[in-house]
Amino acid sequence: MSDLYVNTGYKETQLAPFGPIGIIAHTSNKEFVKQVSEVLSQKRKLHAQRPGNIYANNPGYAREDYIIDTQLTRFQTGEGKFGIAESVRGHDIFVITDVLARSFEYDILEGSHVISPDDQYMDLLRIISVLKGKAKRINVIMPFVYEGRREKLDSHRESYDCADMLKKLYKLGVSNLIIFDPHDARIENAVPLMSIEFPRCQFKITSSLLNRFGTIKMDKDHTLVVSPDETGISRAIFYSSHLNLPLGVFYRHRDYTVKVNGEHPIREFKFLGEDVEGKDILLIDDMINSGNTMLRTAKKLKDKGAKDIYCLAPFGLFTDGLEVFDKAYEEGTIKCICTTNLIYAPEELKSREWYLEANMVPYVARIIDALNSDESVYDLINSTARLRDLASQIRIEEVFDEFDIPENQ
Repeated sequence: MSDLYVNTGYKETQLAPFGPIGIIAHTSNKEFVKQVSEVLSQKRKLHAQRPGNIYANNPGYAREDYIIDTQLTRFQTGEGKFGIAESVRGHDIFVITDVLARSFEYDILEGSHVISPDDQYMDLLRIISVLKGKAKRINVIMPFVYEGRREKLDSHRESYDCADMLKKLYKLGVSNLIIFDPHDARIENAVPLMSIEFPRCQFKITSSLLNRFGTIKMDKDHTLVVSPDETGISRAIFYSSHLNLPLGVFYRHRDYTVKVNGEHPIREFKFLGEDVEGKDILLIDDMINSGNTMLRTAKKLKDKGAKDIYCLAPFGLFTDGLEVFDKAYEEGTIKCICTTNLIYAPEELKSREWYLEANMVPYVARIIDALNSDESVYDLINSTARLRDLASQIRIEEVFDEFDIPENQ
C-alpha cells in the first residue's frame, strides 16, 4: 500500500497534501537538503504514477526540485539578513537547519568568523520572520536541538536557552518541530501546546552497522549493549529490548560527603552487567562530544576481555579532534564509530577507516512526505516495529546459517 493511502476499515483513502512542499536550507547544509529534495521527488513521482491518484496533477505535488531559492547575506559587522527569491504563499514549508554546522566562514571587520550555533539560530529566526504570514504552514527540522544539553533542573542560576528557543519558535507560528534523539526529551514541557516529534535513529544506525559488519552475531551469547553512564541508560535499554540483547551499564560512584567546584567527586566507575569476556559490545550514547566518555568506557571493557567494540551515537561532534580516535583504533580499543549525517561532518572524518556514516536522507524525506499529507507519523517516528523486524530477520538468517539451509526453501 502506498504511503499516501490509508485503510479506514471500509476502503482505501488517499491523503490530501496540506499544500505544495517547499524546503529551505541553511547555508551550511545545502548538500544534505539537496539530497532530501531528490529522494522526495523520486518518491512523489512514483506516487503520481499510481492509478487513480487524484492529487497527481496538483500544482507542486510531483516536482523535480522542492528547494526554495533563498539567499543569506552577511555584512562585515557580523549582521545578516535573509531573503527569498520566489513566492511561498500557500506552501507547506520545511526549514532544515543544522545548528552545529561549522563549514561556513565569512569576513568581518577584524578578520574572519566561523559561523556558530548562535549564528545558526539567529538565521533560523530570520527565515521564519520572512515566511510568517506568507507560507501556509511552517515546519522546522532541527536534528540536533539548539542548547538542548541542560540536565540539572535544580539550578536557577543558569540560562534556559533551549526553553526560550522553543517558546520563540512557537510564538512565531512554527507548526511542527522535528528533533532527532534529544539529549533530554523533557524539553517539550516548555511548550506543551506545540507539536514536537522525536524521531529515533536506532534502526538506521543498527542496519548500517550490520550491512558493514555482517559477522556480528546479534544474540545474548555473543553481543552485549552497554551504556557508558547512568544518564544514558534509557537509550541503551531501547537497543537492548528490541534487539533482545543483554544490557550493561557503567555508573559513577560519587563521594557524597564532599563537594569540589560544586560537584561531588567521582570515586570510580563501576560496571553492572554480565561478563563481557569474548563478547562484541554495542556502546550506546546520544552524542560523541570530545569522545572521552566513549573511549574511557571502551578501554575499561577491553580490560575486562571484550572482543570488538562498536560505538553508536546519532551525533558525532568530535570537539577534541580525531587523533584520539585514530589512536584508539590502532590500539584495538574500538572497532568502529557510527554516527548519522544529520549534522555536519568534515571530509577528514568521512575518510577515516574506523568511521561509519548512517544515511538519514531517505528518513527525513519520508517524514516530510508524511507530515505534508497529514499522515499519522507514530509508527514512522518510533522505530520500534522496524527494529523488531530487523531483529526477527537476523534470527531467521542465523537459523538458516546454523543448519546450512538455503533461505528460499
